[in-house]
Amino acid sequence: MKKQKTDGIVINNKKARFEYEILDTYTAGIVLTGTEIKSVRLSKVSLVDTYCTEINGELWVKNMNIAQYFYGSYNNHAAKRDRKLLLTKKELRSLIHDAATPGLTIVPLKVFINEKGLAKMVIGLARGKKEYDKRESIKENDDRREMANAFKKTIIIG
Repeated sequence: MKKQKTDGIVINNKKARFEYEILDTYTAGIVLTGTEIKSVRLSKVSLVDTYCTEINGELWVKNMNIAQYFYGSYNNHAAKRDRKLLLTKKELRSLIHDAATPGLTIVPLKVFINEKGLAKMVIGLARGKKEYDKRESIKENDDRREMANAFKKTIIIG
């Protein structure tokens, strides 16, 4: 996977990586209106409870909350409207085919502004984690945190 350069604006969906095991990732463009892109550039985006669905052969993101632009007039956008994602035909066909498999879903992982100033979304083909997988993830994070703290203490003392 190629590393994306961002303009400093990155909104992550932390809960998605905890709730799902990510099998594959894709970078998609987002169709936005003028006031929406201004709100994204101000990091006024929430990916909580956001998901992707296929409608008429196109991929749409649902429940993505982009706050209304403060300086917007009567033309301001609806905060939770459905937004179309832009992928190549090959990627779209592959993603929709894979998501049709029982147990797999498409979840948004992050939204960012690329070097050209365009809003992009990283989406992932994901499988839901079981309860014991989540406990294992929590234990790994705790162990990693404890090792980092122990390492810091040895550097300070030593």
